[in-house]
Amino acid sequence: MVRDLLDQQIIDAQGGKVVRVNDVTFLRLHQNGRDMLHVLEIDIGIRSILRRVLARVLSPALIRRLQTRIPPHSIRWEFCNILEPDPQRRVRLNISNRLLENMHPADLADIVEELSPEDREAIFRSIDSEIAAEMLTEVDPEIQASIIGSLAPERAAEILEEMAPHEVADVLGELEEQRSEEILDEMEPADKQEVEELLEFGEDTAGGMMNTEFLALPPHATVADAMAALRQNEADLDKIYCLLLADQNERLLAMVPLTRLFLAAGDAPLHDLAFDPLLSVEVATKQDRIAEVFDKYNLLALPVVDEQKRLVGIISVDDVVTILRHR
Repeated sequence: MVRDLLDQQIIDAQGGKVVRVNDVTFLRLHQNGRDMLHVLEIDIGIRSILRRVLARVLSPALIRRLQTRIPPHSIRWEFCNILEPDPQRRVRLNISNRLLENMHPADLADIVEELSPEDREAIFRSIDSEIAAEMLTEVDPEIQASIIGSLAPERAAEILEEMAPHEVADVLGELEEQRSEEILDEMEPADKQEVEELLEFGEDTAGGMMNTEFLALPPHATVADAMAALRQNEADLDKIYCLLLADQNERLLAMVPLTRLFLAAGDAPLHDLAFDPLLSVEVATKQDRIAEVFDKYNLLALPVVDEQKRLVGIISVDDVVTILRHR
């Protein structure tokens, strides 16, 4: 326990932070004719440091008397999640990842950024792929690349396949070309092709920012058609800010903000609810210009078209905020 738990970093899943174990409190129970020790809580405060510093100087009774003046700062064991970067630990602890997986991805990302590279890798090796992907999108880009680069290509591909193609392209764009190719080779062919196409665009252009997953409906679609399409994409509703109308040649015709659907009749044509003027940017448009358009028109989403005005992707306000934050 001294080697494998004391002074080690663990995650306080309730407080959402990384802490260091200063002491361990056990509960002693007499069961089946023998004493059993159960880990009750871990202490992360000054009280436990005092005990350890004075242990060879003062008697235990005197140390306990001094400790009573200091309030305890402890965490119940059920709210702790220990990191297991070392497979050779002598103490094997039966800890579930449930606490971590129930945390908000942004809080989990804050924790990951505080950890050492070995501890980050330990978490991403064991946590659910979908949760790992959500967390990875919240992590600083440099740390994203470090994490994915440290994982086996198969595991890295599993996580990246749960992310939007443009997010995958951003991560792989930070890796060495050989490492990036190893991971791409482990991805599904369709996903691989989509990501490779995005990697051809400059990172600071609309093509490098856009998401190729969007909802496009035919020109004569109605509100009822839109609601049916949204129900079919229920898992992605938190990422959808608008619906797009495109003709049979994939040329962009209109953009309909999602909020305009709520009070409209089911048979109302979507084109009547479209944003005016119709705005879009070409794939080569630079980030600064994109930010200006979002700011000027208070947009939540902006379509991206190619030179023939064919719809190829969409940029969300989340993507713009992320870029501005990283600057």
